[in-house]
Amino acid sequence: MTELTPVTFVETDIDTIADQPGRIAVFAEPGGKLDKAGRRVNRLTKGALLRLVEGNGFAETKPGDVRTLAYPVGLAAEAVDVVHLPRNADVDLARRAGVALARVRGTTDVLALAGTLRRPAELAFGLVMRDYEFNAHKSAPSAREGAVTIMCSKPDAAEAEAGPLMAIAEGAFMTRDLTNAPANVLTTTAFADQLSAMSELGLKVDVLDEEELAKLGMRTLLCVGQGSDSPSKVVVMRWDGGKKGDAPLALVGKGVVFDTGGISLKPGAGMEDMTMDMGGAGVVAGVMRAVARRKAQANVVGLVGLVENMPSGNAVRPGDVITSMKGDTVEVINTDAEGRLVLCDVMWYAQDRFAPAAMIDLATLTGAMIIALGHENAGVFSNDDDLCKDFLKAAAAEGEGAWRMPLGPSYDKLLKSRIADMKNIGGRAAGSITAAQFLQRFVKDGVPWIHLDIAGVASVKSETTLAPVGATGWGVATLNRLISDRFESS
Repeated sequence: MTELTPVTFVETDIDTIADQPGRIAVFAEPGGKLDKAGRRVNRLTKGALLRLVEGNGFAETKPGDVRTLAYPVGLAAEAVDVVHLPRNADVDLARRAGVALARVRGTTDVLALAGTLRRPAELAFGLVMRDYEFNAHKSAPSAREGAVTIMCSKPDAAEAEAGPLMAIAEGAFMTRDLTNAPANVLTTTAFADQLSAMSELGLKVDVLDEEELAKLGMRTLLCVGQGSDSPSKVVVMRWDGGKKGDAPLALVGKGVVFDTGGISLKPGAGMEDMTMDMGGAGVVAGVMRAVARRKAQANVVGLVGLVENMPSGNAVRPGDVITSMKGDTVEVINTDAEGRLVLCDVMWYAQDRFAPAAMIDLATLTGAMIIALGHENAGVFSNDDDLCKDFLKAAAAEGEGAWRMPLGPSYDKLLKSRIADMKNIGGRAAGSITAAQFLQRFVKDGVPWIHLDIAGVASVKSETTLAPVGATGWGVATLNRLISDRFESS
């Protein structure tokens, strides 16, 4: 797994600044006073720092922006990065400042003179999250070398605050690595093996093979993978950190390691991006890693359905009728609407086995979601207003875009089948909603449920605030916060 940039918090020691190699970061506001460490840098640079801070160029910057003094006299450092940041910056601004430092630091060491900044741990989190680079398959990878040292007034407190944040970052990195991985490397078996390895963190991990899935009646899941040589699997990860006997939160992820569309073959252009169709399972894996790393006092179970959707002589066909684990029959109209066939069986199994307090499924489910919300927001569908409000509140706090979408029985008529209980697709109109309506049929009465369609946010073509181009790790921070706020025992 991609390693996090190492960050150390230390007491402010202005006598070591002059000999610090790499880059030095100073935080200031236009026209504001420099703190003790800033004044030392200014003295060493013969007033150059203050001239920059008081100049018109810095006055025009926005909070989180950086201006650089390259090769400053009086310092061993190669640059002084001056970040526009108020001392009492909120979480978002502190993280954005860290992101700005990550963008300019290259591979060198950084000494951040945080002084009395209110949120040095959030600064570190932003830097670490943006410092991610996926280069596992390059013959000459550009390693993100160099450590980060943050001088601040209360290093022990900052270290304690940073611990859970680094657990989130580690979970997000796992999600990114999985989502970025090519399908010939991240096979269903390799995916299951990576999840099994998390038993070292205290997770209880079970891998169900095709024979076990057939006995359980997971026929809709199995039909998706029957055209592939890669065996279908369901992986169950349990974290029992809460009170014994308390019902867990169930997280269910779609893990289609590659999606050709099956017999309903996708167009060739852009099909290489379908390595990310396991993004929902990737988020579930990342959340489970985060809660285990920070030893969350909550009961959480993560379940992922791992399949590959390929065309072959054995592949499921349009027109086939499949019986789900629940017992409902599904007429397969389009084999490229496969994610809901995977999820419905795993969701039913999760409820049968664990009787969860709530259930949340995640999937890169529909292209229609991208048409509706672009790449800024995930689609949120729910049968429970309180759970949905708590989720949206957590997403807003973490800066991860999410927007509630409608559900309603009037959409069910689009899923009516002449020969089965339902079709697996309702046509182009309201495509994301009918997909959610399909899944809702597999939610038992009384179970609070959220469906997250992350098609537009799991992997993107342009960088986001906390991530470079590619997999974002969207959802790990939000779900971790939801678990902390709603499901964690005090």
